[in-house]
Amino acid sequence: MRNIYEMTKYTLKEAFSRKIFLVFFGVSSFILILFIIFFLFSNINSMTSMVKMNGKENIDLVAKIIEGIKAIIVAPLFGIGLFLSVFSASSFIPNLLEKGSVELFLSKPVSRRQIIWGKFWGGTIVVFVNVAFLIIGVWLLIGLKFGVWDLSFLTTIFTITFTFGVLYGLIILVGILTQSSLLAMMITYLIFFILSPVLASRDKLELLIHNKIVNWFIDGLYYLIPKTSEMATYTVNLAIGKYNGIELQPFLSSFLFMILTLYIGIIIFNKKDY
Repeated sequence: MRNIYEMTKYTLKEAFSRKIFLVFFGVSSFILILFIIFFLFSNINSMTSMVKMNGKENIDLVAKIIEGIKAIIVAPLFGIGLFLSVFSASSFIPNLLEKGSVELFLSKPVSRRQIIWGKFWGGTIVVFVNVAFLIIGVWLLIGLKFGVWDLSFLTTIFTITFTFGVLYGLIILVGILTQSSLLAMMITYLIFFILSPVLASRDKLELLIHNKIVNWFIDGLYYLIPKTSEMATYTVNLAIGKYNGIELQPFLSSFLFMILTLYIGIIIFNKKDY
């Protein structure tokens, strides 16, 4: 465990030396400052809490404002935040495997399995800290301004970090196989932005494709790759209070994908000669 801890610390130092994570932190700080200014100089509490819409339906205006604030934070954070995190983390393994670097690590009293787990936890902790900084900051501002302390909003920290961990497992595997940060990034973005959203609507695809073999292939691919699209929807709904219970299948299959990619990566790393 101590070796994993030391590798995690090294990865944290490496991560914070990269400007992309500092940019992430800077953007989060800028967003929080904007909200502080907005809350200080706005008079939202003096607004009528109930307004009429179309003369029929009562709408809680303050609740809608809070819901909107949460949505404009969590939805971009899930997309843009993870995009930046993947971009930065994609070079961790290729840099490790560079000639001169890998020999240095392998000469130390640390196993290859511990090196990979240290890299995984280091990268994941960095993302967790960045996400938590913004989410907790917004949660505190909303609580102080409106007196609403919704703990479910804080749980989005874990769903976003978990999604990154799933993608990071794939990045590590591709990085070990190819030593290419570009390829690791491209494959991860392909799943995150294209395959997962398309396969989430596989029922509609199967109505258009009248071929059982192709439909079986689509179903198999759906259960194989991470369910980032479903996890994004769940995270946003959780943030705005439209939580209707957790559906375990997307999270469970994504967790198994993460464990599988990590262990395959470790097995391949153990067998390679450097």
